[in-house]
Amino acid sequence: MHWILLENLTSKELVEKSEAGSYALIDARVRADSTAAAKLRENGLVILGKTSLSEWANVRSFNSSNGWSAQGGQTYGAYYPSQDPNGSSSGSAVSADLGLALAALGTETSGSILLPAGVNNVVGIKPTVGVTSRYMVVPVSQRQDTIGPLARTVKDAAKILQVIAGDDSKDNYTLASPFSAGLPDYMAACKLSALEGKRIGIPRNVIARSETQYGEPESTAFEEAISVMSEAGAVIIDNANFTAYDEFLTAPAPQAVPIIDFKQELVDYILSLGTNPNKLFNLEEIRNFTWHDPLEDYPSRDTMIWDAVLQLPNNTSPEFWNMYQQNLYLGGEGGVLGAISRNKLDAIILPTSIAPGVPAIVGSPAITIPLGSMPSGSPAVPNQRGNLIQSAPGAPFGISFLGAKWSEETLIGIAYAFEQRTLHRQKLQHFIKPQTELVDVL
Repeated sequence: MHWILLENLTSKELVEKSEAGSYALIDARVRADSTAAAKLRENGLVILGKTSLSEWANVRSFNSSNGWSAQGGQTYGAYYPSQDPNGSSSGSAVSADLGLALAALGTETSGSILLPAGVNNVVGIKPTVGVTSRYMVVPVSQRQDTIGPLARTVKDAAKILQVIAGDDSKDNYTLASPFSAGLPDYMAACKLSALEGKRIGIPRNVIARSETQYGEPESTAFEEAISVMSEAGAVIIDNANFTAYDEFLTAPAPQAVPIIDFKQELVDYILSLGTNPNKLFNLEEIRNFTWHDPLEDYPSRDTMIWDAVLQLPNNTSPEFWNMYQQNLYLGGEGGVLGAISRNKLDAIILPTSIAPGVPAIVGSPAITIPLGSMPSGSPAVPNQRGNLIQSAPGAPFGISFLGAKWSEETLIGIAYAFEQRTLHRQKLQHFIKPQTELVDVL
């Protein structure tokens, strides 16, 4: 028997509330299971409950903190007092790290699985958009949202992906999957030999133009990882660059497209609910509620993302379509997909703290696994709000493997082979950890 926790998706039988951490949707109830939750139970997993998340999947404020929601309060990482857990799948990453369940599910639009997994010393798989159904997930953007597992090992994460992946008539993105005849065997991909002969690319221009969260320790560990892969038989292709990366960093489209989608997709989601006690039916009404409910901590935590998106065109407009087409170029030919194609790569590697953005805008997959931690004597660096510590002695960081669409099987094999040669997760020490096993209390 295995236990699992959920974030941002609904299970009617056990945790039928669907609230995104906000009081705006307090006691809102869904009409049906999320497909992911239904598949878990069908395969014998026990859903313990829902984890905390950054409220509205971090699509509300510019000045809030990762892991905070009005209903759930503040989540912390377990490697330093008041550690920033990153987000939005903050509770999923922390609970997986501490072994509160075999694994947890998270949702990613742009970094919400990879980033919290990286800073909480766990494996996170962000599948290709369409590998897992988003039916009854609180949405941001159908173009970018994807459900994936967070777990302590690559094998455990692969096991959960095997369960939740597959076609679903309720999510037409899954009908584009090439696996209609049967899914790959993700567990069988976990072979120590999986790095042999694999072409691994390094986009040096991305590393040069991006500030990694953990500076020199993260960069040093990343270079050491390249040597491990080479010794394992991988072919390293340096300067497998993202040719439009400078444009990606300055273009408004990567940030605008998902939040414009959110404005309409939130309405569609609310209309699908079975109950909606506050009778809020669109983003403007939810924003007004948030302004006037003291539990939502406004204006200390602002609504500037919502304020901005309410001034933007809808996702049916020509302006939006042009932005979306720009994203397909920036992430495709000018980004991760172009670099893979030109260099005939099996995967691209990046420090996890700078990995999510480009794969997000084209819906391509990525996996992060533990890489190391900040050394003793490192300064404790607060987050922008000042209520969390985002870098400190012992704070974990990860390495991400990016692939072509539908390449999860290859990425899982590569990640597993690297994981087994390094075992970085086992080298870190928690600041705090539970003293009771689930079996003792259930």
